[in-house]
Amino acid sequence: MTDLIDDLLWRGLIQDSTDLDELRKHLDNEQVTFYVGFDPTAASLHVGHLVQVLTARRLQLAGHRPLLLVGGATGQIGDPKEGGERSLHSPETVTGWVARIRDQLSPFVTYTGDNAATLVNNLDWTAEMSVVEFLRDVGKHFPVNRMLAREVVKARLESGISFTEFSYQLLQANDYFELHRRHGCTLQFGGSDQWGNITAGVDYIRRRGAGPVHAFTTPLVTKSDGTKFGKSEGGAVWIDPTMTSPYAFYQFWLNSDDRDVPRYLRYFSFRSRDEIEELVAATEERPQARLGQRALAEELTTLVHGEEETRQVIAASQALFGRGSLDELAPETLRAALAEAGLLEVRGELPTVATLLKDSGLVGSFNEARRAITEGGAYLNNERVTDVEATVAPAALLHGRFLVLRRGKRTFAGVELAR
Repeated sequence: MTDLIDDLLWRGLIQDSTDLDELRKHLDNEQVTFYVGFDPTAASLHVGHLVQVLTARRLQLAGHRPLLLVGGATGQIGDPKEGGERSLHSPETVTGWVARIRDQLSPFVTYTGDNAATLVNNLDWTAEMSVVEFLRDVGKHFPVNRMLAREVVKARLESGISFTEFSYQLLQANDYFELHRRHGCTLQFGGSDQWGNITAGVDYIRRRGAGPVHAFTTPLVTKSDGTKFGKSEGGAVWIDPTMTSPYAFYQFWLNSDDRDVPRYLRYFSFRSRDEIEELVAATEERPQARLGQRALAEELTTLVHGEEETRQVIAASQALFGRGSLDELAPETLRAALAEAGLLEVRGELPTVATLLKDSGLVGSFNEARRAITEGGAYLNNERVTDVEATVAPAALLHGRFLVLRRGKRTFAGVELAR
């Protein structure tokens, strides 16, 4: 059986740690209660959070006990960022986001057995603390010179940083202390940008005469082309299916750069080392087949959205390019797929196919549309159109409202009849 730390190191999931040898012994010798935190700064987690979520899953599968913290308190404050002061959201908004994110975290871990996961909220112990208690019991243990030495704080000293954001480190450190006191938590991990906050918690627990405790960070995920991971043309790639459709989620992974695939497989896949190395080699040998990308897309879409949604998404990907039946696609999946390609809304009577080709952007002009039809390169619902004057019969509408237009083998767009 592969050692947990060795596996995390091979996957590149440990960037910093307090004492790796001691952490290895700790994880090898007993069941460890660990925690990872998520601040509700939006209504959903995004794919960047999956590194932390799936690392928690790995630790639980190895027999350890997760505490998944959603920051009802810290989410109202905001961790300092170099770009400037965060906008504060109302307590009511943050409370709503806490509930949504707790629901999103639930499917990734199990809540039964000897190492059952627990969802926790730092508002439970922060809200009951008075300002005087906070300054006396927590603030007393934090030298200001060390807080000022934190990189993000130093970067903000010129432009200014509020006491609110400056105090964030104390709140997160106190979270670790409270989870250690209440649940016996002895390990925290988070993204590498949290290293200063995490080690502040380790030091605070020591100063309070407790411990020893441990910590490590995972790397921030980057893309080889220099663009930000977790972003697509439509913005962030969210876990919530109402904010990013399962089809768009699947396409995000399918469109991964070849250079990123080996790293993404190690970070996100639960395949074994041998399976991943074999898949990477096959992807490098036949890059046009996108074997690694397909494996990533299928595994992660199944993990996040379930088997049935993944089946629908794969069927849509095939059907839109003429390799499956459009009639078998659920209307929600079909619309999501067409929206990714570009969805033309039509009101009233449907125009000719040539007009639809032009208005959808598949061709640049009406003459080009007629030429595409004449040359046999225009398709309506995967059926070749041969008549330049062809119109669309109402019966051709999929689910009574959609049409799939395609030019050539790979370029398609959608049409939706407005209701």
